[in-house]
Amino acid sequence: MHNVRHILILVAFSLLLGCGQVFAMDAGEVLLAVDRNLAPVSYESYRKLINIEPDGSKREYVLYTIKKGQDMVASVFLEPSSEKGRATLRLGDNMWLHIPSVAKPVRITSLQSVTGGIFNNADIMRLDYSVEYAPESMEESGDAYVLRLKAKTNDVAYDRLEMLVAKDQLVPTEIKCLAASGMLIKTLHFKKMTDFGDGFIRPAIVETDSPLHKGYLSVMIFARMKARDFSDEVFTLNYLPRIETLRQ
Repeated sequence: MHNVRHILILVAFSLLLGCGQVFAMDAGEVLLAVDRNLAPVSYESYRKLINIEPDGSKREYVLYTIKKGQDMVASVFLEPSSEKGRATLRLGDNMWLHIPSVAKPVRITSLQSVTGGIFNNADIMRLDYSVEYAPESMEESGDAYVLRLKAKTNDVAYDRLEMLVAKDQLVPTEIKCLAASGMLIKTLHFKKMTDFGDGFIRPAIVETDSPLHKGYLSVMIFARMKARDFSDEVFTLNYLPRIETLRQ
């Protein structure tokens, strides 16, 4: 009797092993993994944004960015000199731009762009994808997952996302950003897996192109990103002019 029971257990275990869905991650788990593999919950980073015109001319910006939790992001422009000191703050769906020569911060929207390229403010001050989007479906395609995401509210920049996620590293390789009509707004391409230290490895380059802006290209290059805690005080309008003082 003991041997029969043992055999039945082995058979059941084998059947479970053969059923990939039992052990596979679901869409929500994959999306959460993508968020954490792209950035710590709270961090600081340095980025270069490059806008490339159809004639090959370029405009470059360097930003220092800090983020805390799910809905607080602030950045300050370090270069070029004409933009130095401009700073942005995002608290959930609310965004502001501080201009040194202007007394009060100016309200801005997610679809505008403080750099004037294809990256809009939602891209530049991005929250975790799982904060703004809910998975609708997921399927496997070779060595990747295809995640289809729907915006949780109408305030999100894109109504839907189609995210191609590498199975081995659980980071996106491509994200298609779609309007409610299904029209393609832009495509994000994630490239050059890079070790940023402490075992944190993510794509260092994000490129975007758009059928609405043919011939234009915007590139975001991460030079540094590391986990760091901040007080809530630094994510306020009063602190916005002093964001640069947080650089270490």
